Amino acid sequence: MNKKAELILEFMKDDDYVPMKAKEIALILGVPKKEYADFLEILHQLEMEFKIGKNKKNRYKVIEENYLEGTYRRNQKGFGFVKIEGEEDEVYISKENSQNALNGDKVLIEIIDEKNKVKSAEGKIKRIISHGKDTLVGTFQNNRNFGFVVPDDKSFGTDIFIPKSEFGKARNNHKVLVKITKYPSRGKKAEGKIIEVLGGPNQAGIDMLSLIKEYKLPSTFPEQVVAEAKAYGNKINEEEIKQRVDLRKDTIFTIDGEDAKDLDDAVKVTKLPNENYKLDVHIADVSNYVKEGSLLDQEALIRGTSIYMLGRVIPMLPRELSNGLCSLNAGEDRLTLSCSMEIDKKGNIIYADVYKSVINVTERMNYADVQKILEGTDKKVLQRYKNYIQDFKLMEELALILKNRRLNQGYLNLEIPETKIELDINGKVKNVTKYEKYFSYEIIEQFMLSANEVIAEKFYWLGSPFIYRVHEEPDIDKVKDLNKFLYNFGLSIKSTNEKIYPKEFAKVLEKVKGSKEEKVISNLILRTLKVAKYESENKGHFGIASKYYCHFTSPIRRYPDLFIHRIISKYLEENYNVSDKFIEEYKEKAETRANQSSEREKVATKVERESEDLKKAEYMEDKIGQIYEGIISSITRIWNICRTRKHNRRFSKI
Repeated sequence: MNKKAELILEFMKDDDYVPMKAKEIALILGVPKKEYADFLEILHQLEMEFKIGKNKKNRYKVIEENYLEGTYRRNQKGFGFVKIEGEEDEVYISKENSQNALNGDKVLIEIIDEKNKVKSAEGKIKRIISHGKDTLVGTFQNNRNFGFVVPDDKSFGTDIFIPKSEFGKARNNHKVLVKITKYPSRGKKAEGKIIEVLGGPNQAGIDMLSLIKEYKLPSTFPEQVVAEAKAYGNKINEEEIKQRVDLRKDTIFTIDGEDAKDLDDAVKVTKLPNENYKLDVHIADVSNYVKEGSLLDQEALIRGTSIYMLGRVIPMLPRELSNGLCSLNAGEDRLTLSCSMEIDKKGNIIYADVYKSVINVTERMNYADVQKILEGTDKKVLQRYKNYIQDFKLMEELALILKNRRLNQGYLNLEIPETKIELDINGKVKNVTKYEKYFSYEIIEQFMLSANEVIAEKFYWLGSPFIYRVHEEPDIDKVKDLNKFLYNFGLSIKSTNEKIYPKEFAKVLEKVKGSKEEKVISNLILRTLKVAKYESENKGHFGIASKYYCHFTSPIRRYPDLFIHRIISKYLEENYNVSDKFIEEYKEKAETRANQSSEREKVATKVERESEDLKKAEYMEDKIGQIYEGIISSITRIWNICRTRKHNRRFSKI
């Protein structure tokens, strides 16, 4: 709410206020004639938000009832939930109280039952503030004189009626993008016009293209943004090298997946004379190229993150930077921000430093080959990298120490299998298997965790403006619900004075490790935990049992990392003596950028999951009728029936 709106509300809440017309309020508040139109718009907005209302004589007064604003999430059955900003629990909305709201709409609700039988408040939608979607993807159904688009989003709430004049070039069963021209009201369906034909239902690549259009993903870069990236060329500035620590003669490795092209981290481990370890983590200095406020920066902020769909990447930065000048490609000089740590035999970091550097990666390694080196199983790989075998053995040794230290602190080692989906050249699914996770992956994970913790702690104590990766402790009521299930296995998550510690979760995970119940319990624990997000305030990271944590290690593909690289660079350039003006300016930016990044991360996560779900469904199409063994991970359909009907029948009777 802006200051003018606050002033109007404050005026109306005064004890001496009596309902007045708009002109009367404007006169008393001294609204200039040239600003009167804006004044009326503010009144209208306050009215739309149910903060004020008009009586029969068009006189305004404050509405005393407490209405809440949130985002409506509709279920296919017709009921839904409203997410209120800053609240953990959602408000249940029955079908009768949904007021034609569609999935994703911003709505105002009234609470009609504080706590119903399933522990959640129940509400009624009073007004739709704004619609979440004005375009959507679906399948066109041609009925000669008119047509319908059946949305891909099954929870959207309505089919879209298409007049014959708005068919465009769409054919029956084609995937299309439709623009909504009228939203549903009084029992009438939404209306729209087809603005783009995506292709036939079985055409290669249409499923991924549909997701891009559905979520309005920026799949191409504006020409000016690409031009700004190209202007840097493909070689780093020699003058820049002179101002940095030159590490180009060091033996440094990148370790990534075989298909990775945006390589933003490289590592080196050495043993010190005192038997401690020295870990160097070198991160691509993307902030050297993507300057604050530049076209590249504006585009990166809009995207927030790279999105990894199956067979397709929508990068945060143009490939000239993401795969080129910023990527730590072997044999190429690259500018980096480096974090060097001295670590003792117990995994304690006893000294750390961050500085600007220039490196030249010795070898571009992948997880599979590093694992073969550690296991000593592949003679060809061992021969090829014979000069570096001890380097990787030392990495393994340090990673084990770091992991064991974290496990002792309560680090949640959730062993949830990931799916590997193999596609052919046409984007069709060849196979779906369990993703093989090597310890070589753990090496990089442990090293990156250490660097992220060191950077977060250092800049927290400097009082610097910053973006932290926050994972708050779970809600006590959700833990109690989890304990009801764990009780059947003789397990429980213990709390002290209603406070939960990560080590209690870690104990349960350790007890079920290797058992047939491990997967189910791990999934239930994951659902009990809160979702991690970006914030400008440090609140710790529950999942990794860390007091200080940030994302520093992937500035090519995550905006928060890029943002804090700018902060670090400023502190280094100013010898840690930055101005109050900079601190105030960037504290405000940190808050807005953190919120924006969290929202974009939600979209990216949803798109990535949906792309996998589409391909899994495609893989199973020709297997209908076959019988497989499986594990029930939830009973959401029965839960939904219970919520809708509000009856007390036991599950055994349904």
